[in-house]
Amino acid sequence: MEKLTMAEATRLNATMISGEQLLLHAKNVCYAMGSMARHFGEDEEHWMAVGLLHDYDYEKYPEEHLQHTEQPLLDAGVPAEDVRAILSHGWTICSDVEPRTNLEKSLFAVDELTGIIQACARMRPNGIEDLELKSFMKKFKDKRFAAKCDRALIEKGCELLGMPVSEVAALCIEGMRPHAQELGLSGTGAV
Repeated sequence: MEKLTMAEATRLNATMISGEQLLLHAKNVCYAMGSMARHFGEDEEHWMAVGLLHDYDYEKYPEEHLQHTEQPLLDAGVPAEDVRAILSHGWTICSDVEPRTNLEKSLFAVDELTGIIQACARMRPNGIEDLELKSFMKKFKDKRFAAKCDRALIEKGCELLGMPVSEVAALCIEGMRPHAQELGLSGTGAV
């Protein structure tokens, strides 16, 4: 295959991931990556596919994340540069593959960022539908909110991209918003 497609990423994920939360996370990252691709004038479906597949081995090997990714994906015909992009999202955590391209840097930045966006949207009556950047940035600065999401990594990823966190967050929200229902981010329905 010339480059990873959504159909192939979906098929490969289905062989390794069954947990609803991990699939939701993969979709959040997928849609955020689509928006990043648009921003950089790149192939949207390709970037979305890489985002969807980024945690391929996490469910089965959480303690050895990305150690069971490279060879199986190469054997499945995933192009080496797409595998490299997936490996780069674990840079400094569980991989020594440094993000170099805009695809790699974007994946590195949005992986954790989408977690905070998801947490923020889930608390709101209208979910992500009317989530404003200002509200998000307030939560981002509150280290106790979505405390498991590593802000230093997000900041490092945005720095690699040469973009402020607010700009990357706005792109992620924009990418995730049209898929609110599928992502469970339509809101609490409370008034």
